[in-house]
Amino acid sequence: MRIAVIKLFQQIVDRYGAVLLRYRTVIVVMSQLALVVAANVTAFALRFDGDISPFYGRLLLQGLPVIVSIHGLGLFIFGIQHGLWRYVGLHDLGRILWASVAGSAVSFGVLHGILGWVAYPRSVIIMTGLLSGLYLAGIRLAVRWFREWMQVWSPMARRVLIVGAGNASELLVRDMLSDGRYHYRPVGLIDDDPVKQRMRIHGVPVAGRIEDIPDVTRSLVVHEIIVAIPSASNTLKQKIIAASEGCKVPIKILPSVKQLLADPAALRQIRPMSLEDLLQREPVQTDREELHPLLEGKRVLVTGAGGSIGSELCRQIAHYRPSLLVLFERYENGLHALDLELRARFPKVAIVSAVGDVTVPDRVAEVFGQTRPELLFHAAAHKHVPLMEMNPKEAVRNNVLGTRVVAEAALKCGVERFVLISTDKAVNPTNVMGASKRVAEELIQSLNEKSSSKFTVVRFGNVLGSNGSVVPLFSDQIRSGGPVTVTHPEITRFFMTIPEAVQLVLQASVLGQGGDVFVLDMGEQIKVVELARNMIVLSGLVPDEDIRIVYIGLRPGEKLYEELFEEAERVEPTAHAKIRRAVRDRHQAESAIDRAVAKLEEAVGHGGDDGVILALQDAVPTYRPLAPSKPQPTH
Repeated sequence: MRIAVIKLFQQIVDRYGAVLLRYRTVIVVMSQLALVVAANVTAFALRFDGDISPFYGRLLLQGLPVIVSIHGLGLFIFGIQHGLWRYVGLHDLGRILWASVAGSAVSFGVLHGILGWVAYPRSVIIMTGLLSGLYLAGIRLAVRWFREWMQVWSPMARRVLIVGAGNASELLVRDMLSDGRYHYRPVGLIDDDPVKQRMRIHGVPVAGRIEDIPDVTRSLVVHEIIVAIPSASNTLKQKIIAASEGCKVPIKILPSVKQLLADPAALRQIRPMSLEDLLQREPVQTDREELHPLLEGKRVLVTGAGGSIGSELCRQIAHYRPSLLVLFERYENGLHALDLELRARFPKVAIVSAVGDVTVPDRVAEVFGQTRPELLFHAAAHKHVPLMEMNPKEAVRNNVLGTRVVAEAALKCGVERFVLISTDKAVNPTNVMGASKRVAEELIQSLNEKSSSKFTVVRFGNVLGSNGSVVPLFSDQIRSGGPVTVTHPEITRFFMTIPEAVQLVLQASVLGQGGDVFVLDMGEQIKVVELARNMIVLSGLVPDEDIRIVYIGLRPGEKLYEELFEEAERVEPTAHAKIRRAVRDRHQAESAIDRAVAKLEEAVGHGGDDGVILALQDAVPTYRPLAPSKPQPTH
């Protein structure tokens, strides 16, 4: 029955909607005047208990034009005809009330004072005002109720459970009920506040606490869960995800308080909950004003510009209006895509896209000579641990020798600052990739003493969503139906978002005085298996039921956990709470690092993989290669 009524109404709107819109104002005014007439007639009927004598009948007809004219003028003065009935609220009802009161007062003055119709019942004048206000408000509320009824009972509407029963939830429920573009029907609210239990918001009941989400989802036949708590802590989000495991419905979220303050309209931007929302720490913030003197009007070059970190560096740097932004990248497809994006978003920034390899000195020197960069961010690197275990020569060639090529070219053209993007895997390395990056760190620190340029190292852990990381891998595995492969049940990693990592890289660049090794605060390490389980739940699936999780054993060179500092390093604070400085009491002498790099170059050019490993062990005393582990039992 409901669906039939909705379809009939939609057919009427489709057929006559254009006509109704064209003459909307006329129709609204005529409807309001008709309601005033109905109010006046009803007032007479009530005054005389439905038995109106001929005398008062004539008085009704004589006074009707006066009553309608006065009340109609009052409605016009108060702008009642301009309000949209579907969005009627307290403000509209207040204006209708004042228009009715004013109409009654003026009607009494005209009928009794000016026209001298003392026989015209004063009670009728008062009741006409009250009833006209009631009718005018009632028809608007009826239209709003009908539209909300159509919205929630539409065959296209998805039944949603809203977590949170605060101000954001109230606004969201109101919008869903009044705006057909949502195609959502709120069927229940969840909140841990005992005061709110069994209460209703716009007719939607608070159906339970967070721990009740599975039962409520089943009983109310929920299609989606929406987290409407903009100020929710990461602990609370984790609690909601844990409670939602097994519900088999997608989970969405409202923007954060920061986003809502920046753009109140963001309340409508419901989006799927992501891993960024579940980081087990609060997002770090930087003082962006400090970055303007560093970047504005400067010539900046980024190597590895097409990669995850490099491309985000370019995006954030472009915000500060450098005089020239040079994108140096050997993968032409990634470079081309970034070039198009930056030119569209930052048309006033001069951009040079240079295809080149950091291991080719002539090409590096050519690009540096043409662009003369003042700031250089060296993000080009081989970073995939298992691949580099199988290709140690290429790891050293790119991460060590390529870094030397770029750094020496930077020295020759007199860059002001050189920033090396390093990794937590360079600390007590157990793999070729980490060891090669540790040599690169030592190399950069030694080069800092050769010129007035400031050479800085920034070290951090994994970033969510970077190319080749576990997040896109897990996403692909979930889309294909599983299984999701985790190397070990106890393996943990540091994680942060790419934008946060790049913000701190830029901030560390301001702090660097030359020879520094800055380490970003990565928060607590996160179990990779928990990451996998969260991703499965966020996809609306059940871990180990819809998608299996299997353990395949640690890969070559892979540690169970990562470290940010070595024992020999002293940890010092900086002016930024989320950036620390790693200070070693003794660095390798310049001649020692030069000899180590020369041995590595010789091994890459003329030796085998074993020779490269031995040269890395000589260069990095803390490097301890690990053999791959056996696969763990699956479940």
